[in-house]
Amino acid sequence: MPKSNLMAKTGFLPTLMFLLLFSTFRTTLSANSPNISTDQSALLALKSYITHDPHNLLATNWSTGTSVCNWIGVTCGSRHHRVTALDLSSMDLTGTIPSQLGNLSFLVSLNFSQNSFHGSLPTELIDLHRLKYLNFGNNSFSGEIPSWFGYFPTLESLYLFMNNFTGVIPSTFGNLSKLETLSMYNNNLKGQIPLRNENCSNLIFGR
Repeated sequence: MPKSNLMAKTGFLPTLMFLLLFSTFRTTLSANSPNISTDQSALLALKSYITHDPHNLLATNWSTGTSVCNWIGVTCGSRHHRVTALDLSSMDLTGTIPSQLGNLSFLVSLNFSQNSFHGSLPTELIDLHRLKYLNFGNNSFSGEIPSWFGYFPTLESLYLFMNNFTGVIPSTFGNLSKLETLSMYNNNLKGQIPLRNENCSNLIFGR
């Protein structure tokens, strides 16, 4: 075999190995990266935590036979095709919130108001760092308001009114520099709302 051909083949092998390794890496990365299947699993977990669905809204509509983006109350973004909004307000639902809901990492708006959700809020919701609108109003959530509410950097509206929250309002609320609307009436809270002066000028205390 001519020396030039041998050198060409020898130089080709590292390139081939690199391409094979890169392809394997991309496949593995894709398999492990969150995607719409992750969102579907999170929503199905939520569905399993619903103990009363009197209008059968989720029971009949949230099915693996249809796209998550077509489920009632669900909105997906056009760019990443991930769940960006979840609105289950006024559906007369009873249940608790599963930790898997924190996997909806593209969620911008979350509305569970006017239902009968109860229990405490799972820590995993802290991973919803894109949230701008959060409404848990008029339910039966209990326990202290989690301190991690203060770590939503883009949160603009927070509604916790008419629940059974107790204790002191977390000092971390002072971190909510984007907050424009805050509603927490009809709970068993004490203390002042620890918002910094620069945050208060445009803040509306909703009822």
